[in-house]
Amino acid sequence: MPVFRPPLHIRTSALRIRLGPLWCVALLSVTPALAGTSAALRAAEPATPVPAAAAPLLPAPAPAKPLELPTDIDRARAIWQQANERVAAFPRGHIDIIRWEAQNPAGAPAADEPASTAPALDAAEALRLSMRHRPALFAHAGMNEPERAEVQRAYVGHAQAVHTAWIEAVTARHSLRLMSDALSASDTGVALGQRMVLAGNWSQAKLLREQVQQAADHQAAARALQAKTSADEQLLRLLGQWDGTTSAPLLQRLPQTLPALPAQVTPGQGLSPAEIEAAVLNRHPTLSWQLTEARRQIATVSPGRLAAWADAVDQALGTTPTAGQPSPWSAPQINNLPLLRDHALERAVRAESSLLQAATERRSMAREAWAHLQAQHASARHAQDVIGPLQATLEQETLLRYNGMLQSTWDLLAQARERLGSLDAAHQARRDFWLAHTAWQTLLAGGDYQGPGTSSAPSGGASTAPKGH
Repeated sequence: MPVFRPPLHIRTSALRIRLGPLWCVALLSVTPALAGTSAALRAAEPATPVPAAAAPLLPAPAPAKPLELPTDIDRARAIWQQANERVAAFPRGHIDIIRWEAQNPAGAPAADEPASTAPALDAAEALRLSMRHRPALFAHAGMNEPERAEVQRAYVGHAQAVHTAWIEAVTARHSLRLMSDALSASDTGVALGQRMVLAGNWSQAKLLREQVQQAADHQAAARALQAKTSADEQLLRLLGQWDGTTSAPLLQRLPQTLPALPAQVTPGQGLSPAEIEAAVLNRHPTLSWQLTEARRQIATVSPGRLAAWADAVDQALGTTPTAGQPSPWSAPQINNLPLLRDHALERAVRAESSLLQAATERRSMAREAWAHLQAQHASARHAQDVIGPLQATLEQETLLRYNGMLQSTWDLLAQARERLGSLDAAHQARRDFWLAHTAWQTLLAGGDYQGPGTSSAPSGGASTAPKGH
């Protein structure tokens, strides 16, 4: 559907004020041209046919129970001989682990969801798709500065939500593939263990340990599948995709993995680390207006009155609690009534206080977001460049010892599961970097920083100022 733009005759401030933020919704609801084609009308109509919803589930594992061992000695000897003959058929012992690795490569697409041949759905395209049905996030001619600033802040918040959902969806799909591979390794270990028990080379206790590992890996894969479903649905909600027949192909276009880490992290094009606070202040949509307003209000008050207010504040804060006085946890009190009744002074102090709080918060956000971005980049690079190669080398060493019959098949399977876990941890660290990068870009665009250390208290709180009567 094309982007809706209001006709010229309604672009007046008076009509916008009268209709409020619902003016575009009201016009959409009465436009005859949209009556038969609007996706919103079809989505909201309960009678619209949709595919039957089915929760994705992993195949239920068979209940673990002890194997029935042969009681006849001749039958047991025949099973043992047959098992050893099957072992000899493999060049690397009783299982060809290389063949298993080739059939289950780490990071390969899931078997039930073939890779799409269409262009990959990147975060930028996802944002464009999400904007097609959000007319309130478009700026347009005739807006004044506060209206444009409000639209900009809303758009930046929406863009961050879409980028975050895209990152989570790609990460969840990658984790599911790795957890499925780990489950396949456990399935292989259990299947081989059952043959060992039947051949009389293993005890039931050793098989039960493999089955416990298989059950744990099954739970991990089930959690990964649920996380993928939740991440997919969150992204689809932001994209306005309600039809399952079109949303499934769209999700298949998601890339197999997140973008590679940059070699170095930079604040942005043309920015140096020394300029980040200035950039964050300059790009805030309302801070320049607050600065102008504070200057105007302060100019209306004489320096003497401002100095008198500062002295009154110092006196109230410098009072030493003594016996009979209120607790130090009580609010300080100013008793200079002429100052408190000066309305021009009140406006100036309030404007200055609000400006100081806003500037302090933005500068602090800039420092925190930049430090967090650098820390996440270092962590992700360490997981990729140090932990990953160590795990790969360890797996190769385990394979060599296995080929020399110094370690068992189950040692090799356990090492394969450990490597898959390290790959998932490295991808999670990469996800954390791109989430921090998104938060940094949001701050540079004028939005608020919602980092791990962000307080839930609202920003820009009321400031202490004299009260007029």
